[in-house]
Amino acid sequence: MSHLDIGTRVKPDTPMMIDRSEPDLYPNEIARAVLPLSLVGTSRLRHTSTVLDMDGQRRWEEMPVDCLVAVFARLGLDDLTVAVPFVCKSWLRASMDPGCWKVLNFHHLDFLPWSSFARRFMGQHALRSFSFSGFMKVAVARSHGSAVELRFPPVFGASLQDLVYASIKCPRLRILSLPDLTLADEAHIPEMVGKWKDLERLEMEAKPSTFSTMVSEISRNCGNFTALRVSGSIKKEDAWAVVNSLPELKHLELSKSYLTKAELMVIMNGCRKLERLSVRNCLGFEADEEVLRTGSGIKTFEHEGSKLLDDGGYETDEPDYHHEHFLLPHCSCHM
Repeated sequence: MSHLDIGTRVKPDTPMMIDRSEPDLYPNEIARAVLPLSLVGTSRLRHTSTVLDMDGQRRWEEMPVDCLVAVFARLGLDDLTVAVPFVCKSWLRASMDPGCWKVLNFHHLDFLPWSSFARRFMGQHALRSFSFSGFMKVAVARSHGSAVELRFPPVFGASLQDLVYASIKCPRLRILSLPDLTLADEAHIPEMVGKWKDLERLEMEAKPSTFSTMVSEISRNCGNFTALRVSGSIKKEDAWAVVNSLPELKHLELSKSYLTKAELMVIMNGCRKLERLSVRNCLGFEADEEVLRTGSGIKTFEHEGSKLLDDGGYETDEPDYHHEHFLLPHCSCHM
């Protein structure tokens, strides 16, 4: 897909094609169909009394742009690209505002070419092909560098080139969720993550092979960093890397990891400012009296489902035992 400006292909006065069985929908009806009730009833909109028709109903097409932006900013990227711009001119203009594109959450969208979302997007914009990279570039361009949250799809779509592009075009990120990458691509993660100086939270589908180097780069470059989520085989060197590089960490999520009691104790004793520690459904430790006593100083300590043995009754005292099957995504495909 070319790096296009979707707005140039829109006929602003043409009703949005949400449901082709109801082709005569107009802004008021579409607002009720597209916008969640929690957004339609926001206090900012309730006090906008100058856009009511003779029947006392809100005329959404005449809503002030700043109010529309406040609402659209809380919609998903699917609605922002295949629904909202096709309602009317004012909705098109508002949807182009960078304020609508500060949160770029691709996580729950299906980017397979034959998905319903892909088919709908191509149909609305008269495109013959569809790719995550092209869609991401459109969304990033709309943000004009103002994006503060970026969540990649976990699998099927994002490439190393997409991450490099985002590291250049989205310099103000505070929240980042990275996809599952190939072993070769993982080598570039530390350098890229270190470019986001305002980064506060990082989420990863699986612990990268460059984990220790990555947290060192975060410590050196990301002064506001306070939250990390990762799953994998948490070894001794990983635990000490967290303690030595991220002693100010407030939120740590290691659920569904291989984590022994020794490594858990290193983290709990070393990261004294933790407010939330989640180690649910881990293999390698049980929440015994010592673990619970140490964790009692953490405001939220989640350990439910963790156990020393796997379901087959085997002891999991080897750091690499079975972790590839237990922890990593079932599909190893990379696109």
